[in-house]
Amino acid sequence: MTVNLLNLDERGLIDFCAELGEKPFRARQLLRWIHRLGESDFERMSDLSRTFREKLAQSAVVLPPSVMSDAVATDGTRKWLLSVGANNGIETVFIPEVNRGTLCISSQVGCALQCTFCSTGRQGFNRNLTTGEILGQLWWANQALGAHTHPDGAERVISNVVMMGMGEPLANFDNLVAALYVMVDDHAYGLSRRRVTVSTSGIVPNIDRLRAQCPVALAVSLHAPTDELRDVLVPINRKYPLKDLMAACRRYADASQSDGDAAGESMMPAPLQAKWKRYGAPRDFVTFEYVMLKDVNDSLQHARDLVALTRDVPCKFNLIPFNPFPDSGYQRSEPDRIRAFQQVLMGADLIATVRKTRGEDIDGACGQLAGQVQDRRTPRTRTREATL
Repeated sequence: MTVNLLNLDERGLIDFCAELGEKPFRARQLLRWIHRLGESDFERMSDLSRTFREKLAQSAVVLPPSVMSDAVATDGTRKWLLSVGANNGIETVFIPEVNRGTLCISSQVGCALQCTFCSTGRQGFNRNLTTGEILGQLWWANQALGAHTHPDGAERVISNVVMMGMGEPLANFDNLVAALYVMVDDHAYGLSRRRVTVSTSGIVPNIDRLRAQCPVALAVSLHAPTDELRDVLVPINRKYPLKDLMAACRRYADASQSDGDAAGESMMPAPLQAKWKRYGAPRDFVTFEYVMLKDVNDSLQHARDLVALTRDVPCKFNLIPFNPFPDSGYQRSEPDRIRAFQQVLMGADLIATVRKTRGEDIDGACGQLAGQVQDRRTPRTRTREATL
């Protein structure tokens, strides 16, 4: 059976090489060739023995998702629609800025959580992405942006990765973590754990698992200060209410709880354990994302309720002007209302930024990603998920 090497982190590559009768250091060579140098042709991997290259040609491939479309916005934001088979497509977005380049990566084909203000949730849900399909987005973007032409240079074309594309990352936990290991592996992409962010709608048990297994920066899609409102906007809240979510966020942000932790460290690859011990927690705060919906969650009282809700959580806020899509039923809050909301948070000594809308003219902005999804859920399943 042919193995797609994009599906394997270092441990998986070590095991694969062992099956071919090769030593563990070959896995690190493969990581460098595939991810740092962006090579997919084994014959060009010049420091591998000819025998090993022949074995690879017979048993493996480096196969990212293929490109269905490529669009560039007037502000330079670039969006790819990538095919993942069976007439399904996922969207990946690159956001260039003066001092960094951020790649927004998808984790699922569609999304089952049905947040009411998000275009992705309207498309239905087909399946989780494989590790190779998650990493394949980063691999492809580096190729398309010419990043592999100077892999050892001081500047990175893609300096930040955010798991904020289509899907709920923590609902695809095992494949996500394997991909994160490669992103932060010094033999592969070598990204700082502070520059890799996982965004979740609030799957509480997996927030704890992430902290134990691969502690990267955490963002939580909050969007409401009360259970009553969040139950409507973010239905997963009915299963994991705000009290439980805030407790999980405190645990994640508390750097002193690296009892992690002793039990958690045993689940990390050795290189990541070393990074954890050297640098401590990835961030000593959680970022709360809050989409600003006109006359829904944008009053000054909502802001004051947020201050009270998050009083014991080390955090910052990222206020997101709503990005419209057809038949959403919502409108974007007025700029003056957003500024007043921000001032309430800042008046309580909280950091609150307003996200600049990027890629709106190619539907590449936050909440607009839709891709191409063949919904595999039955009507009964859709109803059950909507009433969690």
